Amino acid sequence: MDISLIIPLLNEAESLPELHSWIKKVMDQNGYSYEVLFIDDGSKDDSWNIISQLSEMHPEVQGIRFLKNYGKSQALHAGFAQAIGEVVITMDADLQDSPEEIPGLYQMITQENYDLVSGWKKKRYDAVLSKNLPSKLFNWSARKTSGVQLNDFNCGLKAYKNAVVKNIEVSGEMHRYIPVLAKNAGYDRIGEKIVIHQARKYGTTKFGMDRFINGFLDLITIWFISKFGKRPMHLFGALGVMMFFIGFASALYIGIKKLLKLYHNEAAILVTQDPWFYIALTTMIIGTQFFLAGFLGEIILRTKNKEKRYKIAATTQL
Repeated sequence: MDISLIIPLLNEAESLPELHSWIKKVMDQNGYSYEVLFIDDGSKDDSWNIISQLSEMHPEVQGIRFLKNYGKSQALHAGFAQAIGEVVITMDADLQDSPEEIPGLYQMITQENYDLVSGWKKKRYDAVLSKNLPSKLFNWSARKTSGVQLNDFNCGLKAYKNAVVKNIEVSGEMHRYIPVLAKNAGYDRIGEKIVIHQARKYGTTKFGMDRFINGFLDLITIWFISKFGKRPMHLFGALGVMMFFIGFASALYIGIKKLLKLYHNEAAILVTQDPWFYIALTTMIIGTQFFLAGFLGEIILRTKNKEKRYKIAATTQL
C-alpha cells in the first residue's frame, strides 16, 4: 500500500464528507493505493456515525473511536499503530489542510528519501495576535532548544516513512514535537514543505491560548527527556554528589575552625550558632535527595510497565 492517511478529529461532522470526497479525488487522480484512518477523539456530535457510513460505502476508510477525549497525541498513536502504508501522512479534519498537498509530500518521502517532511503554513488565515505571533515565538523557541530547523512544528500536515512512526512514542501532548522525537530516534533526514493554509469553513477551533503555554512546558519536558530520559542518574546523581560535597566541605570547615580555636584557647561559638552549619546541613540533605531521585529514576526505567493510555469504544472494519 502506498499511503496511510491518519486524520484525528474532534466534533468535525460537518467537514468529514467534504474532506473524504476531496481526498478520494486526489488519490484517484494520482493512482495511489491508500487507506484513510479517521480517529474520533471522543466527539459529541455526529462524527462517528458519518465515519461509520463512509466506512461501509468505501472499503479504504477505517475508523477508530475513543471512549472519551484523550487528546491528539493519543489519536496519532492509535493511528500510527494501525498504519500499513509505505508513507504515513497526517492531516487535520477541519479542511484547513489541503489534500492537494499529498502528492508533493509523498514524492519527498519516496523520491528525495526524507524520513519525515513537515508542512509549513507560511501564509496563515488565523488572527495575528492570538495565534500568529505566539506561534512564531513558540517555533523559534523549539528550533533553538531542539536543533530541528523547522518553521512550523505545530502543522498537522506531515509525512513519514512507515518505519519512523513505528519507532517513536507519541504521548502526553508531544504531537507538536514529533520531528524532535524522530530526530532523537535517529531519523535525521527531516524536510519541510510550504503548504496551503485554508480558512476554517465549519465549526470553531478546538485549541485556545493555553496550547502555547502547554507547548512551552512540553518543550522543556522533551528537552530534558532527550538529554537525560534514559540516564537520570547522570543529572540527579551529579547534582547530588556536587551538593553533598559542598555540604561536607562546609561541615569540615566548621570542624577545623572550631578545633583550631580550641587549640589556641580562643573563644569559640557553638557549632549550631555558625551560619555555615546550616549551609552544610541543607546542602547535604539536598544532595542526598538529588542522588535518591536519580537512583529511583533508574529503577523506574528498568521496571516500568507500559500502561494503556486510552480506551477504544468502537472500530470500523480494520
